[in-house]
Amino acid sequence: MNQSKQLTDGALLTAIYIVLLLVTVFVPVVSILTTFLLPIPFIIFAFKHDWKPSLLMLAVAAVLTMLFATVFSFPLVVLVGLGGLMIGSAMHQNLSAYETWARGTFGFIVGLLFVFVFTQFMLQINLIEEFQKMIDQSLEMTTGIFERFGAAEQTDEALEMMQTTMGGLTELIPVGLAMAAIMLAFISQWISYKVINRIESKQLYFPPFRTLQFPIAIVWVYFFALIFSFIEFDANSIFNMGAQNILVLTGLLMTIQGFSFIFFYAHHKKMSKAIPIVIVILTLLFPLLLIYLVRIVGIIDLGFGLRERLTKKKE
Repeated sequence: MNQSKQLTDGALLTAIYIVLLLVTVFVPVVSILTTFLLPIPFIIFAFKHDWKPSLLMLAVAAVLTMLFATVFSFPLVVLVGLGGLMIGSAMHQNLSAYETWARGTFGFIVGLLFVFVFTQFMLQINLIEEFQKMIDQSLEMTTGIFERFGAAEQTDEALEMMQTTMGGLTELIPVGLAMAAIMLAFISQWISYKVINRIESKQLYFPPFRTLQFPIAIVWVYFFALIFSFIEFDANSIFNMGAQNILVLTGLLMTIQGFSFIFFYAHHKKMSKAIPIVIVILTLLFPLLLIYLVRIVGIIDLGFGLRERLTKKKE
């Protein structure tokens, strides 16, 4: 009976995936939306039947993808399949929402790395070179705008500054992939909660943002990356690139931790919900002024256990 149920669910959800894939590939207008929906069939199946049967569904979906779409869509099915499988199996094991998010992020990171390798070696497309070409084209357009408005004297200085800034973007591609995986996992998991709650009458949800706390080990990783960033490595060395990527990623996590503490503090002191929301908006509008302050708050919160201290003090 269970095997029959697996076959029925697998066939139905695979068909739904293929429809979503065809819409994504051949209807560009809605492809942005359907891209976030592609992992949902895998999440639902893994949630019901765990990861082992889900691997078979992924294999079948991969074959059907190459038959009904194109071979260029093969990396896409691996990306959304691995991410969806990790999220769904974590939900099947009744892990917390944030643990599920972490597993989903890992699955999407592996999927994005596969996309990167596949395009590099199978399609002979160097994504780093293509990204660099986009930067060069952007700089050429900027130069033309400067010259058109008679600011040729400032062009060289401005271009040198932009080249320094944008040239470092290629080195941050790994952290860019990680951030993309974090967003893909969060959006896919949030949508899947809504769908499963509707069709399975469950009560799956993300707990309040104020309860989010990262492992304290991230603070130490951040500080070690910060120390390494002050060491003068060769600009093109793997150590320099690794330190910069880890520093940016852990810095982002510390900033999120800071925002979480601000929401916690506002709730703890029974302040208006508008106050932390306004702080987030102001930080996004004036990042150079406020983002480092929020990051410091996140570091202190994790490193010194501010929440526990406030909770004990209240008791």
